[in-house]
Amino acid sequence: MHPTAFRLLKDDGAKMARYLITGIAGFIGSTLAHTLVEQGHQVRGIDNLSTGTLDNLADISSEISFEKMDLQDVAGVKAACEGADYILHQGALASVPRSVKDPLTSHESNINGTLNLLIAARDAKVKRIVYAASSSAYGDQPTQPKQEDMLPRPLSPYAVQKLTCEYYIQAFYRAYGLEGVCLRYFNIFGPRQAADSPYSGVIAQFTFKMMAGETPTIFGDGLTSRDFNYVDNAVSANLLACQAPSEVATGRVFNVGTGHSHTLNEVYATIAERLGFKGKPNYGPERAGDIKHSLADITRATAELGYKPKVHFHEGLKKTVDWYVSENEKNAVGASR
Repeated sequence: MHPTAFRLLKDDGAKMARYLITGIAGFIGSTLAHTLVEQGHQVRGIDNLSTGTLDNLADISSEISFEKMDLQDVAGVKAACEGADYILHQGALASVPRSVKDPLTSHESNINGTLNLLIAARDAKVKRIVYAASSSAYGDQPTQPKQEDMLPRPLSPYAVQKLTCEYYIQAFYRAYGLEGVCLRYFNIFGPRQAADSPYSGVIAQFTFKMMAGETPTIFGDGLTSRDFNYVDNAVSANLLACQAPSEVATGRVFNVGTGHSHTLNEVYATIAERLGFKGKPNYGPERAGDIKHSLADITRATAELGYKPKVHFHEGLKKTVDWYVSENEKNAVGASR
């Protein structure tokens, strides 16, 4: 189906909205799509499938409109925005190490693609765009937890790109009246996250390797800590950001985390225990552009968006590991047939 045609799901008197999700085949984008479909909204998605997979959308493919598209496709993005009420902008070439290795490609994808989307959203008179910003903007600020009014200190091209897009979101509101909200994600994890790439999240990588009987590598001494946030919490934040009053949310930045951090050693040990994996981790050199500690202050998001983490770390980690195990078993059965 062409992306300009939203697919009507149902008309039962409920208030429905039309959502465009960029990066819909990624694990956050696909989780958003599943939630919106369950709520009866109309969902359209675009993705260039460079990192996402249509497998993430297989069970709702008949209930959404999808088109393979790059955000640098000006005409395609313009068509995709027509008729949308809200845009959930998840699409990006994510990864600090990838951006350090190839800053130009990630710049073109993350900054140029976002600018194309903002112009199209402005022209289509979209009500609001909610942007997946990144906690990497804080860089090596020594103060913990990270608070939104801190001066950004990006350490990598990726962090610069994500921060630049925040400024674009804010500028488009001031210049054109396009409402935008920036959600600074802190280490989102959960089912459907790719596990077979060097740029995957650490929880996905650890789990994937342990299931294969391989010993994962921890970069650094394992004391690096992150505010790991289960994907359902990020979904909740996005939907709250769509509905928050304009005077509270528009043009503003909100941390999306849990307010608690966990070390890589703790993550490794918890996953190993869940899987019955006995191997001790390998330790390697710290990665370029990585920061040592990251912890979110979620006071602003809680007070002004009504955001509250629904799933905490250990519960989310259990759900995630169990999902990977289940998928691995399904794949094994399929391969044996």
